[in-house]
Parts: sequence; C-alpha cells; structure tokens
Amino acid sequence: MATRGARGFGQYSGTARALERVGDRWALLIVRDLLVGPRRYGDLKAGLPRIPTNILSDRLKELQESGVVRRVPTVRGGYELTALGRELEPVITALERWGWSTLGEPAEGDVVTRDALTIALRSAFRADAAALLPPARYLLHVDDISVAALVVGAELDVVHVGADALAQPRRQPGPEVQIEVEVALGATTFRDLISGVLTPRRAIASRAVGLVVGDAGGLEAFAQTFHIDPATSDSELAASAA
Repeated sequence: MATRGARGFGQYSGTARALERVGDRWALLIVRDLLVGPRRYGDLKAGLPRIPTNILSDRLKELQESGVVRRVPTVRGGYELTALGRELEPVITALERWGWSTLGEPAEGDVVTRDALTIALRSAFRADAAALLPPARYLLHVDDISVAALVVGAELDVVHVGADALAQPRRQPGPEVQIEVEVALGATTFRDLISGVLTPRRAIASRAVGLVVGDAGGLEAFAQTFHIDPATSDSELAASAA
C-alpha cells in the first residue's frame, strides 16, 4: 500500500500513518458515504456539494493508492471500499458520535444528505435498547431528505426513500413491525431528539416534530433506540463532583 513519504509526518506511528492515508480534507467524508454502499463519481459529488471536482478526483486516486477504495468493475465510474476501507467504520461512527455531541447550530448553507443521515443513525443506534423493543419501522423526513430505519431486535437496516434515492440491494422480508412511526422534522430537532435535550412528548406538543404516523409512545421507542449523549462541559463536571 502506497504512502506519500514527501507529505508524511516523519513519525513511525499508527496514528501518523493512518492520517497520511485518510487524513486529507474530504477523505473521511468520502469513506463515510462509501460505507453506505458503492457510489458513482457523480453520486459522491452530489453528496459532497462543496467539494471541487479536481479534489474529489485526487482524493479518490489517493484512497485507491492507499488500498482504502477500489473501482467497481461492473459499474461505470463506480467506487467502493475495500476490506481495509470497511475497517474504518468504527472510526467513522466514533467520530460521528463525538461530532453530534458537540454539533451546535448549522452554518449558513449546511445541508443534510441521505448518506450522512444514514451514518448518523448507525452511530446513534443502541442495540441493547432496541433488543428490548418490538420490531419497528421509523420513516424520517429530515429537512428535504427521507430515510427509513427498520429495527428488528439488535439489528438495524437503513434504506433511502424518495424518487431520487439511489438503488439499494433488495432486502429479504422480515417480521411484521409492531411499531410504525413517520415523522417530519428539521435537522436541529433531530439533533435535540437523539441527544435527549428534547423529549418526544415535548417535541410533539411544541410541533417541532410533525407526527404523520404513530404516537408519542412510538417516538419514545425511537428516542430509546437512537441516542447520543451531549458533551459535558468542564463546569458541568465540576458541579456534578461537588
């Protein structure tokens, strides 16, 4: 696997070597989107609207040279993660949880994409809590995009929804769901809901969440299944220790 010695950190270190391979700007976001599934060049560009085309091409070439990404032989212009690239999933999900815990408010022009929301749901998924709940299907309309999360026991499957959604492998039929919830909400409400800052009942009462299908109990099951603790400040830690 190639390493770029001239641009390296000059350290014989696992962290340094990892950053030499995937530490350049945009690289991990490309890996994040490919964790959801193979993507064409145009799909990756659409999912990262601010990436310059020359930078996307450079990053894909570098990730291929590093053994993280490979071309999909059967898909013209397609890319997918190698086995080595897929090993970055726990790294991405840990970064995702850390980032959501300190997310703050969106900057002007910030958008939510289906691939980003898919990885957010995977990162927030609490398999232990889900295993105690009946099979459920959660259809989320977050800003302008939609995904469906099917939860059966400790297993999660997230499917993109919408006329412009990318084709995905056909799933085998599972057990009949007992919890069916469809909601419309903004990105910051989604953040507050999975952090516990906003309770499901308050979200419905304040109309921060538009409940299309289901009830408060179903939304509470969602909040139990998907959760990321917000970051605790030093002052809060000091107060709790006093």
